[in-house]
Amino acid sequence: MARRVEFVDTSVLCNLLGIPGKCQDRERVAAELKRKEAARDCDLLLPVTAVIETGNHIAQLPDGRQRRTHAEIFAKVLQSVVEGKAPWALNAVEWDAAHLSALIAGGTTGSSLVEHACNRLGCGDLNILIERDRYLARTSGVEAGVWTLDELLRSYV
Repeated sequence: MARRVEFVDTSVLCNLLGIPGKCQDRERVAAELKRKEAARDCDLLLPVTAVIETGNHIAQLPDGRQRRTHAEIFAKVLQSVVEGKAPWALNAVEWDAAHLSALIAGGTTGSSLVEHACNRLGCGDLNILIERDRYLARTSGVEAGVWTLDELLRSYV
């Protein structure tokens, strides 16, 4: 049986961090994280994309106090990743010509970046799929998915 890995999408991370306007499913996501941790049925990986997008959502909060509070929480979560104490590990990704070429081609989705953009799948969501594809290409004995609340992204998982 292959080991299961799930990439944590921005939608999940924002819910776990309680980002205002981005955390409508916070209780459900927190319960699912507890279930995943207790079951130990998959390893969670934090894609670079989710880190960048979550940081952008925090930076765009209109209230300065909320920006600071959530930026501090986010920094602590990222530090816990560095220290190996988070429920997920950081996905090591090489941002190189091969990665960019895969992004432009749309990876294994069957559609290009341009086609995805026209169909409203954002570059961040597509990049999570590329991170997953490249992870699978360098790792054996693993099946990988994406833990997401986004219906469009879920259709490619």
